[in-house]
Amino acid sequence: MKIATAGLEPRAHIVSAWSFDVFDTFLLRACTTPDGVFERTCELSGISRILPNVSASFVQHRIQAESRARRTAKEKRGTSEVHIGEIYSYFPFKLFGLSRDGLNELIESEFAAELELCRANPDMIRQYLDMKRAGHRVGFISDTYWNSGRLARLLRACRPGLTWDFLYASCDHGSSKSEALFATYLSEQGIDAAASFHVGDNEKADIGGARRHGIRPRYYPQATAQLASRLQRETALFELLCAGAPSRLDHGSRTLRRMVATRSAEKSPAFHLGLTILGPAMTAFDAFVARRCEDVAGPGRRVALGFLGRDGFLSHRIWQELHSDTAAYLEINRRVSLIASADTMQPLVDLLSKVFRIDAPTFGDVVKLMPPKVAAFFAGFPGGIASGEELAEALPGLMDPDEIVELAAGLRARLLAYLRQAIPGFDDCTDLVLADLGYSGSVQKALRRIFDLEGIKIRLHGAYLMSLDDAFDDIAERDSAEGFVSDLVVTPHIKRMLIRNVAVLEQICCSPDGSVRDYDGGVALREINPRPASQIALAAEIQTGALAFAESADDVALDHGLDPYAATDVASRWCAATLARLLLLPDKDELALLGGLKHDVNLGTHALAPMLDGEFVRRQVTARGLSAACASVAPPMWLAGSFALMSPSHAYLYTLFGANRLPADVFEESPSGTVQVGLFRGDGEARLETVSVHRTGLGELRVRIPLSRTMGITMIALPLPKFAAEGLLHGVTIQTAELVRDAAERQDVIGIAAESLVYAGIQRNGDHYRTESEDGCLLIPVAKMTEDIAIYSVAITPLGSSPK
Repeated sequence: MKIATAGLEPRAHIVSAWSFDVFDTFLLRACTTPDGVFERTCELSGISRILPNVSASFVQHRIQAESRARRTAKEKRGTSEVHIGEIYSYFPFKLFGLSRDGLNELIESEFAAELELCRANPDMIRQYLDMKRAGHRVGFISDTYWNSGRLARLLRACRPGLTWDFLYASCDHGSSKSEALFATYLSEQGIDAAASFHVGDNEKADIGGARRHGIRPRYYPQATAQLASRLQRETALFELLCAGAPSRLDHGSRTLRRMVATRSAEKSPAFHLGLTILGPAMTAFDAFVARRCEDVAGPGRRVALGFLGRDGFLSHRIWQELHSDTAAYLEINRRVSLIASADTMQPLVDLLSKVFRIDAPTFGDVVKLMPPKVAAFFAGFPGGIASGEELAEALPGLMDPDEIVELAAGLRARLLAYLRQAIPGFDDCTDLVLADLGYSGSVQKALRRIFDLEGIKIRLHGAYLMSLDDAFDDIAERDSAEGFVSDLVVTPHIKRMLIRNVAVLEQICCSPDGSVRDYDGGVALREINPRPASQIALAAEIQTGALAFAESADDVALDHGLDPYAATDVASRWCAATLARLLLLPDKDELALLGGLKHDVNLGTHALAPMLDGEFVRRQVTARGLSAACASVAPPMWLAGSFALMSPSHAYLYTLFGANRLPADVFEESPSGTVQVGLFRGDGEARLETVSVHRTGLGELRVRIPLSRTMGITMIALPLPKFAAEGLLHGVTIQTAELVRDAAERQDVIGIAAESLVYAGIQRNGDHYRTESEDGCLLIPVAKMTEDIAIYSVAITPLGSSPK
């Protein structure tokens, strides 16, 4: 453990005293933030049993009471230092069904919460005892509303037998460390400030306060600024996604993360993403998988565990690191398992219907044959490329079902030979637990059909990081499936938003190998891996960080008396919040780190889909509105990240939409007048058309101009001074179709290049414009139309006063 030293000269000094801050330095709390103590106070006082779901109100009133007590003390005594009793004297007892006689009971409940949540910091204990053994005077200086007697009880409860030479509580002296408490300590103890140190976590009180009095400070940071920011966003998401659950009592999960991060040497941003974000989430999932295996086990049962490749690769590595027993890494994907399970054509139809685009060579690679009718089908499409839906609909008329049955039987035999090779004693197993990122258990269901076709009685149990729980109703009666982040942890709306953006998680958890396509002699045969080497290396570095967390978490948790995975419901909620923060509210560093990733479709094609496309989102918002943009289908694969490229607030709006908390009447468009636009034909004829102007919930203006091919329009003149004389032009887009309604709903939105727009009588600087006269116009060239209808949409943020 390293502590930053401020103002320490290289030459040796004789140290006469070492003082330590108490809270968040010598003592750590097993909760997310210090006000977790207040949340636990609500529970210990019995209020939460009498009035369920009021902990947030209790915490806020406790904070407000302290604020009022300090403000009143400052006005009356000239100091904001107060005792705990003064704080609770401002608490609204009647609101929570209490009388003022209960003041001491609340104080005792809060102190009991401190005793329960506080842990002695092993790093500080080692340094404290080293200084004591070296003959230095040691003690504590704390800004606190607990008096020195309570503080002493708390310290000895956390570290029995602890002794000290001095102990100062700010409330006893009416002065904080930022004021005169250090001066009091130096004077009363006869300490030589220049030969003394103070260790603390608060830059203002501990570091600045000590330095002002000549004491040399040693900074003990709780987290880097970057990690602190991410944790703050995480808390906000927890309260949004897991509404009603205690948001501060996490059994020490966040404290563990901070301690592991603090002990780790500086490495790459990718490593730290794995260490502080991915590692904690996947280590919590590992504990869930272990618990699932325990639940399945019983008398007469022989349980095997397999992690499904490729997404289960990191989970398998963590399991290998943390558990002595063996688990298999099973390279089985949806494509292979569905084809192997086919006793009719339907599984292949289901598979192909989910493919975006497919050609004849890809189809042949998937099914290992090319019937003449299928070849003729592809030949009828431009470039020989059809949509998966079109192929799935036509397939029953293109192939003999017996061909599929024969193909499936051969693949099934090879798959079972692979399973017997990968899982020792496979035929003696009674139960097989399948661990994976999730989501609907398609591989598990396909394996069930395979086992049933072959007369294999092994029960199957899914252990998924995230689950689409309504897809589990058709799981076989003797089997089971359970998600760590289930619909009992977050709502189905939220789950679907997370899974819509899960591709980035899949890529960083993924194996470096290509996807399995077949088996030979018990060995997996893989596709060519289309992902670039740089992406594979980045994922490996992130996984290294995640493994580093998993490797050290148990030891650090034991040292600090933490048990963050003891309660599955608590661990699953915080895992959901941790992953949701990464997927939904990434910061700029994470966007830069992960934005270049590509997602391989993994259905027999080598196609790579982009994770991010900020311009895509901008065009969707311009043409279709915010809610429609939030519901966009892939690609881009990381829609939330694409919103975050626009701004963090746009990412949060997307999150609110996914949580069903984005009211349309607030954020959608509403009519805001009309404007006449000029439409010019190629022959010079002009006409005026009246179109509506809409205002969005973000204050932007939208103008949509529908054109038909028969109109022959070549130029649109938009009179900006009539409705937005000055503003920011965000873009002009085009949607086309055969009908106006279809064009308006179309996701294929084309953006018009900014340099093709003509600003007549308008000053322009980048996106900003200002009209010079009432006749100023934005001239928009009309592209040659290939469909009957085109809708031109213009998005503007008006600046200055609106025209009358």
